[in-house]
Amino acid sequence: MSLHPTKIDLPEKTRTPVVDLLLARMADAIDLGTQIKQAHWTVKGHHFYSLHKLFDDIHDDVLEYTDTIAERAVMLGGQTAGTVRAVAGTTALPEYPLGATSGRDHVAAVATVLATFGKSVRQGIDKANELGDADTADLFTGVSRGIDKWLWMVESHLHEKG
Repeated sequence: MSLHPTKIDLPEKTRTPVVDLLLARMADAIDLGTQIKQAHWTVKGHHFYSLHKLFDDIHDDVLEYTDTIAERAVMLGGQTAGTVRAVAGTTALPEYPLGATSGRDHVAAVATVLATFGKSVRQGIDKANELGDADTADLFTGVSRGIDKWLWMVESHLHEKG
């Protein structure tokens, strides 16, 4: 990958793998956002409204995470590939169960993709630190904290009796 010129003082040998890392998480974040919207649109059942609202709130935050990750990649000289077609070929998230309709099924599926994304972001923190980019590590730390909060809120619905 060829980077665009920038006066940021990180060397290209650091920026190149960091941009690759950011673009991988950006693809995952875009996929995560579409999966959360799928849950939002199709959830049914007794807890429809609360889950519909919860999934929409998560989606709003995921959009912010996606934008922050993409902008960091571009400021380091990278070029994003954020179309649905581009993301479909690169996301590391598991496929969403399109037949899910019950609240419990959606909660389980959303918990899975949040946990998978959270794990990848935490690995990104370590990798960015190894590469000497504390700012990207900090960015990923903020995203990780937010994803963990949403995972906690989603998983709380799995502990319901009845």
